[in-house]
Amino acid sequence: MSRYLILVTPSANRIFAGQAPDLTATELEICAGGSAVVSGVEPLAGVEYVGFETDDYQSVSDLVGRLSSAYAIFERVGVDQAELLRPIELIKDDRFTDDLVTIPKYQGKTNEQFTRLLVNITAASMARKSETISLLDPLAGRGTTLSVGLTLGYDVAGVDSDVKAVEAYAAFLKTYLRRKRLKHKAAIDPVRREGRSLGRRLQVEVTPEVGGRQQQLTVFTGDTRQSAALLGKRKFDLVVADAPYGVVHGAADRGGDHGGRGRRDRSPAGLLTDALPVWAGQLKHGGALGISWNTYGLSREELIKIAEAAGLEPLAASPYLQLGHRVDASIYRDVFIARKP
Repeated sequence: MSRYLILVTPSANRIFAGQAPDLTATELEICAGGSAVVSGVEPLAGVEYVGFETDDYQSVSDLVGRLSSAYAIFERVGVDQAELLRPIELIKDDRFTDDLVTIPKYQGKTNEQFTRLLVNITAASMARKSETISLLDPLAGRGTTLSVGLTLGYDVAGVDSDVKAVEAYAAFLKTYLRRKRLKHKAAIDPVRREGRSLGRRLQVEVTPEVGGRQQQLTVFTGDTRQSAALLGKRKFDLVVADAPYGVVHGAADRGGDHGGRGRRDRSPAGLLTDALPVWAGQLKHGGALGISWNTYGLSREELIKIAEAAGLEPLAASPYLQLGHRVDASIYRDVFIARKP
């Protein structure tokens, strides 16, 4: 077998940078399946790399180029003291340049490298073939996951209760696509059904920068627990969400909750208990759901019960249990993946 080392992309976030090599090694193990043997993090001359072996590099070159933190790749040539590193071209098939994801800066934004990791792992966990992958983020915020999905060539849709966040994302996209001189249509309009206002809808059609077909983006303002009602009969290959870390999501609670006082639910457990069955119903058979969440507010065991009650099959093989990492003193983030049978 030939041996390779991946140099991990530098991160401005010091805490994430220290954990990125381990996370990338696990991401590669999940995405490569049996086509590569991942040896893990290997220090060399004071720098940490992610090592792997394969008999056929061409069979894994595309997925290596799509990894969340792959910066450069080298083949290890020779043995012992005579070993050298031979640079190999890192093949990237992104449909848009990375500034689509990196330009927006705002408080509470999830690290872009982690977002891509979450999307990659979820996509690798599907048990279905799709020529055109569709992704739903039912907690879309200001669109980081949606932009990552567009970059990877997916059609994307989202729901978020924060009208200002959706409007900010719409304004950014319109400006970005215009300055890049990309062929597109983009509009944000009110949505009414049966005489009632349901919020607003951002609809975008865009031809990507680097080849490929025209892609679609749709975002609704509204309660994530009403995601199926907002998006109608649409089904998705992937549902990817960054669950709240004690931050408000969704509209006022259902009648009867909290004594009918209309308070909002800050509990990730409460939100996921209500919303996850809705999201599961929006998945195609063989599709996969990926959630990142703060384990200080909800245990993996509790999340498994919620997912199983929604008819999903949690994936619990070893690599899927090696994605937990610290964000700050109050957040220990982990990743949960489940598949719809």
